[in-house]
Amino acid sequence: MGDAARYPGSCVRAEVCVSLLDRLQEIHAADWKEVSMPAWAASLVFLLVVAWFSHTGQRWVWFLDGANLLFHEAGHPLFGLLWSPLMVYGGTLMQLILPAVVCGSFWARREAASFAVACMWLSQNFWNIAHYMADARAQVLPLVGGGEHDWATVFSNWGVLQLDTGIAGFTRLIGWAGMLAAAGWLTWRWRTDRGLAR
Repeated sequence: MGDAARYPGSCVRAEVCVSLLDRLQEIHAADWKEVSMPAWAASLVFLLVVAWFSHTGQRWVWFLDGANLLFHEAGHPLFGLLWSPLMVYGGTLMQLILPAVVCGSFWARREAASFAVACMWLSQNFWNIAHYMADARAQVLPLVGGGEHDWATVFSNWGVLQLDTGIAGFTRLIGWAGMLAAAGWLTWRWRTDRGLAR
């Protein structure tokens, strides 16, 4: 008896994986939609505005962080249902997963400008998370419902509470790297499209 007959489930899973890989290769090979001058300029303005609000005043991006907070709070019970120790991580995980899903959606549709802006949103969440991390010992930020501080709990569990600001600084750098990479890639796409148009 062959392996396929003895393990039909594994055969089906293998076929699904091959089909998925084929689909991803097909998407990757497809051309990106052209980036117009207004879309390129608007994306860079978006980056500058988000960077400004993320690093001044209360470090609150009013048109993004309300949604980020909603996703964060929803993540706690959702991940807690999967496994209770994940509850404390669920907020941060949800803040990263949802923008990543949006990035993937625009990547699949080959919408370059929208993909870059979604990547900027994902990167902005690293700034938001870093701001929360840096507050682990000070705990001056207002918390929804006055509950426990996620990162004070996490860092205490890891034994690195005294490194909260250092870890936050590194996380903020990840956000900057993502922002600049998205802007650089979009600028390259725009310049490439202009060259092809000629």
